[in-house]
Amino acid sequence: MNRTRFTLLIMALAAASLATQGSASIEGQLTFTKDIAPIFYKNCLSCHRQGEIAPMSLASYKEIRPWARAIREKVLTREMPPWHADPKYGQWANDRRMSQKEIDTVVAWIDAGAKEGDPKNLPAMPKFASGWQIGEPDAIYYMPEEFTVPAEGAVPYQYFVVDPKFTEDRYITALEARAGDLSVVHHAVIYVRDPRRAPSSRRLDLGEGILGALSPGQTPFLADPGTAKLIRAGSQLVIQMHYTPNGKETKDRSYVGIKFAKGPVDKLVTSTGAFNVRFAIPPNAQNYEIRADYTFEEDGEIVSLMPHMHVRGKDYLYRAIYPDGREEVLLSVPNYDFNWQVYYYPEKPLRMPKGTRIECIAHYDNSTKNSLNPDPNKEVRFGEQTWDEMMNGFFDIVTQNRPAKPDAGTSAQKK
Repeated sequence: MNRTRFTLLIMALAAASLATQGSASIEGQLTFTKDIAPIFYKNCLSCHRQGEIAPMSLASYKEIRPWARAIREKVLTREMPPWHADPKYGQWANDRRMSQKEIDTVVAWIDAGAKEGDPKNLPAMPKFASGWQIGEPDAIYYMPEEFTVPAEGAVPYQYFVVDPKFTEDRYITALEARAGDLSVVHHAVIYVRDPRRAPSSRRLDLGEGILGALSPGQTPFLADPGTAKLIRAGSQLVIQMHYTPNGKETKDRSYVGIKFAKGPVDKLVTSTGAFNVRFAIPPNAQNYEIRADYTFEEDGEIVSLMPHMHVRGKDYLYRAIYPDGREEVLLSVPNYDFNWQVYYYPEKPLRMPKGTRIECIAHYDNSTKNSLNPDPNKEVRFGEQTWDEMMNGFFDIVTQNRPAKPDAGTSAQKK
């Protein structure tokens, strides 16, 4: 090697060494108060604070430090913040993902010792709604009685009927369900029982309207200006409760808050979807496919999508097939997680012309490879319990409001 090449090599190695030292220096300077708190405040505190659905609070350095190594793993694998939509399809208003830069910063901070830093650099704590996220409701409806949740065992879904005593049609612009004892409530779903439909039993079928829900990852229903959900006069509210015992007997009395429209309602928000209840997943099937579809009978817009399966669910896909033959994937969830019942809100409403068909495709793992599978040797059919299965492709659609005649709800109630 000649002298010139040798000199250049030494210079390159020195530069690389300085760059590495510089990088290490930068990493060593990362602190919670200056660099990490803003990331956690933005991405984590909506769930990870006192009184919310996450199992621990991450609102301060003292609370975060014991979890540092676990946080590193969850952030690096993108398990947290929880977001399951394939980034190749759709743009979402409620996308929770950290940027790659934020992930790198958190990992580097933990690898460098997770230092606290100067408290003077700590940003102001974000302001969260105290109590109701929707603001003070116009009306609050409680379960008619407390329910005793046993210390252990499986609890069948419980249904509690509430009569809001509506003597006229009411338009709902916001709804928030809250648990009496969050430690034992997996989810609560609020249905409206239309007075024009005679209930056959306490078990609800999928044809009845959903007003809102409480479950991990969900946010309250908030209508855009000029839009609302409709509850017809004489309707009842039905609160479906899914309880998960936690080792200690406790009591729960969950409730729901509602805000009513104060002005004209131009468009109606309706929760509907593509459902399949006629399936039988064979024992030990690793990738069993189930399909369902829904056809728009009038022009509309999709403003949210929410796939729902149970613990054998693997993946879920929504595809729109338009009247002109064009196809488009609206949402793909390649790794479905039963513990996160997430609504996906498009950044812009998805226009669906009359005749558009929404095709939903789901796959299920009923084999021993699924660690959550209750019994891989059992054929699985539709049912409400976690060990049963569902294939529900929920979505909210917005259509032009066509108010019923003033006496429509009352007349239906008298029949």
